[in-house]
Amino acid sequence: MIISDFSDSKDASSDADEEVVSDTPMTEPNPEQKREIARWVAEGMGLSDVQKKISTDFGLVMTYIDVRFLVDDLDLTLADKEEEKPKEVSENNAETPSATDELNPTDGGVSVEVDPVTPPGAMASGSVIFSDGNHKQWTLDQFGRLGLSGGDEGYKPSDEDVVEFQKQLDAALRGKGF
Repeated sequence: MIISDFSDSKDASSDADEEVVSDTPMTEPNPEQKREIARWVAEGMGLSDVQKKISTDFGLVMTYIDVRFLVDDLDLTLADKEEEKPKEVSENNAETPSATDELNPTDGGVSVEVDPVTPPGAMASGSVIFSDGNHKQWTLDQFGRLGLSGGDEGYKPSDEDVVEFQKQLDAALRGKGF
């Protein structure tokens, strides 16, 4: 009786082994699926989108890096959407002047410029032209204190110009990574 129990358990274990092998999910696309993936990449789909589509369309779970390796193995060329994004960002930040932008007081607003080289003891520096055409140099020290210098000694910008200056300075410094 004990012998028959052992023999039954052996048969059950061999059946279980067969089931495990047959239930193992596919981890790599077949040749037909690879052709479909190549078509997606040719249409300009990005890696993360290809990864999602492989999962939804084929039921395959692949990591991002596995999809990247698959695309490389298939000698596919991805569309360079990353290069377009910085152009869009720079267009969206067109209001943020850079160090190479020229200041134009005729715009009727405040213009802020960030210096490409920061003087010792300062985190950032630059110049500002207020709406009335007066020029000042600004400096932001390591404690976050803002100082204005140069220009007319007794000049005080209007409250509206000060608010606009703060907004533009904040945007310009964020654009530089501060």
